[in-house]
Amino acid sequence: MGKLKCDFRVVGPVQTNCYFLSDEETKECVVIDPGAEAGNLLSYIEKKGLHVTAVLLTHGHFDHILAVDSLKNALNVPVYAAEAEKEVLLDADINLSIQMGASVTVEADKWLQDGEQLEILGQEMRCILTPGHTSGGMCFYFPKAGILFSGDTLFQESVGRTDFPTGSMGTLIRSVREKLFVLPKAVRVYPGHGMMTSIENEAMYNPYAAV
Repeated sequence: MGKLKCDFRVVGPVQTNCYFLSDEETKECVVIDPGAEAGNLLSYIEKKGLHVTAVLLTHGHFDHILAVDSLKNALNVPVYAAEAEKEVLLDADINLSIQMGASVTVEADKWLQDGEQLEILGQEMRCILTPGHTSGGMCFYFPKAGILFSGDTLFQESVGRTDFPTGSMGTLIRSVREKLFVLPKAVRVYPGHGMMTSIENEAMYNPYAAV
């Protein structure tokens, strides 16, 4: 197995980052949060010659799931998500898709637990449950590569909204401080929206770090 490479495409009405994490040698790839524009995502996968092995979901809001079924059907790959996020993923009202005129639900093929460790792309991936933005938000951490996919839990110098169903600001802040800021400072953070950052930068400059 080779070095991991992370590319992304910004998709959908609220500019969601859909990530493609791939092995540079084998071209095996996982897609993280395919939120919209399935045709464009599939074209990118074909253009780059990627072999997708799974879809990972950080949480269940509409802007992270609208292209899931299209990718799953086209590529015949499993979908992974936190079991604690079932309520959001399986209810079009709670995941807000019905408000967008597209009643979408997602049934994961594998429901993940907090602290679970999987082998993904030949490397260890740790599942870190970070409730707050939603009840079952989950970050995906690759220790060897020093990469964290934070979904809408942690942004560059901010955190996710908590005014949607199942959200809680107090819970979110605890998740960030107790689950994420304990990771090595050099870890690169790839959020669900906006620019890449690092644990070191967020520990220093995120206004929620010291709340």
